[in-house]
Amino acid sequence: MPEARNPEARDPEPRNPEPRNPALEPRNPAPDPRQPAAAAETRTPPPRLRGPGGRPLRVAHLTTVDMSLHLLLATELKVNLEAGFETYGISAPGPYVDQLTAIGVRHEPLHNLTRAWQPRADAAAARELLAVLDRLRPDVLHTHNPKTGVLGRVLGRLAHVPVVVNTCHGLWAQAHDPLAKRAFVLGAEAFAARFSHAELYQNGEDRRTLARAVPARRSRVVGNGVDLTRFATDPGDRARTRARLRAEIGVGPEELLVGGVGRRVAEKGIGEYAEAARALAGKARFVWIGPDDPDKPDAHGAESGVEFLGTRADMPAVYAALDVFVLPSYREGFSRSGMEAAAGGLPMVLSDIRGCREIGTHDEHLLLTPPGDARALTSALDRLLTEPGLRERLGAAARHRATAHFDQRAVARVSLETYAAVARAKGLPWTVD
Repeated sequence: MPEARNPEARDPEPRNPEPRNPALEPRNPAPDPRQPAAAAETRTPPPRLRGPGGRPLRVAHLTTVDMSLHLLLATELKVNLEAGFETYGISAPGPYVDQLTAIGVRHEPLHNLTRAWQPRADAAAARELLAVLDRLRPDVLHTHNPKTGVLGRVLGRLAHVPVVVNTCHGLWAQAHDPLAKRAFVLGAEAFAARFSHAELYQNGEDRRTLARAVPARRSRVVGNGVDLTRFATDPGDRARTRARLRAEIGVGPEELLVGGVGRRVAEKGIGEYAEAARALAGKARFVWIGPDDPDKPDAHGAESGVEFLGTRADMPAVYAALDVFVLPSYREGFSRSGMEAAAGGLPMVLSDIRGCREIGTHDEHLLLTPPGDARALTSALDRLLTEPGLRERLGAAARHRATAHFDQRAVARVSLETYAAVARAKGLPWTVD
């Protein structure tokens, strides 16, 4: 397999970047995802921002579906609540609303919102969103996901929301995509970015892709993170958890278990994973954990060799049960499952794409293979299955990197600091406790 290049060597920043506006700079910026994190800062309470007269700020996070609010943003929502905000989640309703409500988030449903672009439904969802914003009158609208990122930024400004911030979780266009798709995606992002006050990127490649449309003075790379406290490091606890789950799914103590995590869709590389599983049959068991996607039932078909376990709520136990983690995805913003696997100390094979390269360096923290290349994926998995020393080395390095770089509370703090920076620049009468 060709040697994967170090992501630090890719697409360097311009030598003469656009001057930054100090008023929009967070006073305590988050660590760069490739630099050591300031662990002590993540343990300090988040800044408590107050609106006029000292009232709590109303902060609304907009996503397409409630699954994103719960699975991608739960820690950020908790940090908002700890900061004293009235915290709202706006999305299509679904099975995760009760869990959001249980932690104190107020959910506002958009019944016409869909993940696919559907002009009639989108127009109805836009009317719903404007009505919600008019009723809530949030101080901050923080948008996420491609579709709601576009709708939310435009409608948030039209609704006169004081602070509109967007997080890019990954551009839905790759270099190998058709020109029409790339033009649509990049054009929509460039247009919507004109309406936000700040743009946050989970990876530097996406920021560089949109550098001509989004001034550097109001954008920054914040990385991504997970709740590291969920992943047990005590060897005894891990061994018991591992044994319990492996017994539940019928995996023997000496049997090697390879697994991937994500939606059951073709863009996660499930077809290539199944091909590798068939080629390596007898060396390990191969499983996939994650929900079906009714909008994209395109991964069902030639999947023999992989056992699909569906959605599970005990993901730390799942990672403890695995021996090797795999994610042969075609597109990632900044792979959450990759970060979780790293936090669980697993050796990994990921696609050599943006959003996966940020998880670590090839042959130092993980192995990278070209997306869509089943032969290379098979070769990399075979290395890990036959070289226990390599599994141990990469797993330990991945855990160390996750501890240093992937704390989601640090990322959430940057969002709060960004809200404050925009407020300072606009002269809003906010205070910081």
